[in-house]
Amino acid sequence: MAEVAIQISRLKKYFGKTKAVDDISLEIRKGEVYGFLGPNGAGKTTTIRCLMDFLRPDAGKISVLGLDAKTDSVAIKERIGFLPSEMYLHGDWTGQEHTEFIQAVRGKKFNFKTLAEKFDLNLHVKAKHLSTGNKQKLGIVLTLMTEPELLVLDEPTRGLDPLLQNTFYKCLGEFKQKGATVFMSSHILPEIERVCDRVAIIREGKIVGIEVVEEFKQSALHLVTIRFENPADRSTFSLPSAEKADELPDGLILKVKGDLDPLIKELAKYKIKDLELDHSSLEDLFLSFYKEKKS
Repeated sequence: MAEVAIQISRLKKYFGKTKAVDDISLEIRKGEVYGFLGPNGAGKTTTIRCLMDFLRPDAGKISVLGLDAKTDSVAIKERIGFLPSEMYLHGDWTGQEHTEFIQAVRGKKFNFKTLAEKFDLNLHVKAKHLSTGNKQKLGIVLTLMTEPELLVLDEPTRGLDPLLQNTFYKCLGEFKQKGATVFMSSHILPEIERVCDRVAIIREGKIVGIEVVEEFKQSALHLVTIRFENPADRSTFSLPSAEKADELPDGLILKVKGDLDPLIKELAKYKIKDLELDHSSLEDLFLSFYKEKKS
């Protein structure tokens, strides 16, 4: 049985009458990339702040790398890399000065320049002059540069363009290959599908499902817009796995669950003018997920 990197047991955190985290339990194994998926306000950041001992839970217990998140907080922070949803940076420091500070605190030199080059980050600009995306890049460099055995990431790709998102995903893959563990929150379904081994779905402070990502993909909904060269084809097209969401003068909007291969094979029989593919919203996914669980 794989060792456990993070153990969260019966965690509760309330703010007045608001149940931000309502009796959740999670187990993240060493060496896996674990996704924490939910809409904004679902309780992801509150859970992570309790894990980091920035917030004290109202109930429950958290163990990180075999240590107690509360009593061993300092020792834990020496072994992990943490990227918050909102990175605090010293406005008058350059990126270089931030990295030097991390090295001074850790008492060790790190190869941060390679990371900065990967993310196309200029280390000589003061933080107060950085764009939102560049601040996020600096935060990522500061988090990854110490090569920690555990990464805790809260909405890590916020503000990054698609190319840099891909660079970040490759970095996570490299960390995993070295045996590190990654616990990352996101509200972006394709991101979780792409990089995670398992995923916990949280909504309104409660865990509504824990899935292996490959199995979870079978629950994923795709929104497909098809425009036919011959508008009459709209009436003849049919696919059992597709639900018609709307009709267009020359096409259809479909909700397709899981594997897209049957759709592609069926579309090959028609002349297609345009095809758009997107994930349905998380809300659609949650509704589908609840419906399955109740049936």
